[in-house]
Amino acid sequence: MVTPKVDAELVLQGRALGDPTRHHIFRYIAEAGRPVGVAELTADVKLNHNAVRQHLAVLREAALVVEEVEERDRPGRPRLMYRIAPEVEGSWGTRGPLDFLAQALAEAISTNASPYDVGRRLGRERAAELAPELEVADRAELLEEEMARRGFRPTAKDRPTRLELSLHHCPFASVAETNPEVVCELHRGVMDGLCEGLGDLEVTEFTPRRNRRQVCRVAAQIGTD
Repeated sequence: MVTPKVDAELVLQGRALGDPTRHHIFRYIAEAGRPVGVAELTADVKLNHNAVRQHLAVLREAALVVEEVEERDRPGRPRLMYRIAPEVEGSWGTRGPLDFLAQALAEAISTNASPYDVGRRLGRERAAELAPELEVADRAELLEEEMARRGFRPTAKDRPTRLELSLHHCPFASVAETNPEVVCELHRGVMDGLCEGLGDLEVTEFTPRRNRRQVCRVAAQIGTD
């Protein structure tokens, strides 16, 4: 049964995406796989900045995209950046967590590789895509942001040489509960691959939750190079 709140949110999102330009902007952000700025969107849709900002405001109010302030260590005013809201990944024609899981498991079966090895390779590939962001964010921040993008809703405890993440939501909870040796091992590999690819990080703890009332916990040592 769909609750009135969820139903109202879906209606709001449907209306927001009913405009062809907004739908295009939403898909552009979703497919980018990284935060996108207004200037980049302006160049893509060939509209002025104010028009693009208005479309982004509608998408943000509909909880389709998330707005964040760019972190930068060089002169200039930080830009507003946009990325798809983790809660809508996999809906409205976008790829979601289950798509990733299906693709990874298909690779494991076809190549006879372990879920951990497949996850580790995918993690290293993703780290290479994130490498340009190292100019404005440190490795621990990127690791936390990547877990947020994947829908795990992380909270972090930063220490001088250690990052501790509590993952409050598992996008694969129902599958992971019956097949932790597959799903959890896949994500342990992803985490190791991300840390290896980003450099200067090493996973020292990976503790999957045992039931839905618990959280997964990950710890990474900082400064291992």
